[in-house]
Amino acid sequence: LTLNNLSDNPGAIKRKRRVGRGIGSSKGKTCGRGHKGQKARAGKGVHPTFEGGQTKFYKRLPKVGRMKNSKFKLELIPLNVGKVQDYVTMGRLIPERSDGVLTMRDFVAAGMFPASSIKSGVKLLGDGKEFVKDKLLIEVPWASSSAIQAIESKGGYVTTVHYNRLALRAHLKPHKFPLKPTNNGDEDANASVEHDQHILPKRARPPPKYMQYYTDYEKRGYLNPRVQLERKQRGLKDIL
Repeated sequence: LTLNNLSDNPGAIKRKRRVGRGIGSSKGKTCGRGHKGQKARAGKGVHPTFEGGQTKFYKRLPKVGRMKNSKFKLELIPLNVGKVQDYVTMGRLIPERSDGVLTMRDFVAAGMFPASSIKSGVKLLGDGKEFVKDKLLIEVPWASSSAIQAIESKGGYVTTVHYNRLALRAHLKPHKFPLKPTNNGDEDANASVEHDQHILPKRARPPPKYMQYYTDYEKRGYLNPRVQLERKQRGLKDIL
């Protein structure tokens, strides 16, 4: 056996039939496609899911699960209490409000995540709860029970607050909204503009789907009367 007589076994390779080479080839003239019609033309022909014009099978099935509810899905950024404690210890996370409550705007200012990445809000999780040692006051749209327990065990408090799309934009980017009119009509260009000097839209109520969550005390919903009383006793600002 040498390279000049090396070949495949007989029948190992089948030659492709050449169509359109006369009637003697058994595939001449119409090349086995028959006369006229969509299947006889050049191109891809009929789609595999085509059923002759009747409603396709996948369209006759009901929409379920992800197919039906994908547009209502909340894109929440996970935030662990251990990470919050680390940023507080480093001195990077400083509350902007006078009552010392940490909000999503403080998380963005600390560089924990960009404002553009917040689509539906932030969910506070309990990973790293053994490292929590400071009295933290936090307002977020969603919070797990372990995160609430970890914060409140050190004397802190967690409040879950609903933000729709407009309220979230007003919270993260208040400078996009017009300023309140001043009494003297003069604008101080050197002074820094505070967020409460902007005309912000009124907060919308949660939709019926989430009303049960924000009225539940176990979730520390801001619409729960007991939560509102505890916030007032702590001297926290009212959520309008």
